[in-house]
Amino acid sequence: MTRWTCPQCDREFGRTRQSHVCVPGCTVEETFAPYPPVYREIYDRLVEDLGPIHEDAVRVGVFLKSGRTFAEIRPKARSLTLALVLSRRVEHPLIARALPAPGGSVWHFFKLTRVADVDERIIDFMAEAHDG
Repeated sequence: MTRWTCPQCDREFGRTRQSHVCVPGCTVEETFAPYPPVYREIYDRLVEDLGPIHEDAVRVGVFLKSGRTFAEIRPKARSLTLALVLSRRVEHPLIARALPAPGGSVWHFFKLTRVADVDERIIDFMAEAHDG
């Protein structure tokens, strides 16, 4: 897929002149540097089995893209938030909230604190969102 690079912030997007908050990108390592190392371990577990993705890292988190943004991973003071867009509403004990999105999709917000939180269901949800 052809991607467009914003000339101001040097971040990549799926559409030419895609609307975004123009902030400089950084590396995944820089995003997670101020947080407990377990957050990076959780992130690695979330993405390890996905197919090709673009990791759009900024200071507030990492936006995962595969043609479109399908997940956001944001480190917070007490947990790592995984925001995942799916075509249907799902249930899981670590979902803190779910919000409707355009086109009938649903954003699901998971609060993760341990690598063990990333169970097979969450891995399956990640794959479903990726394949979207």
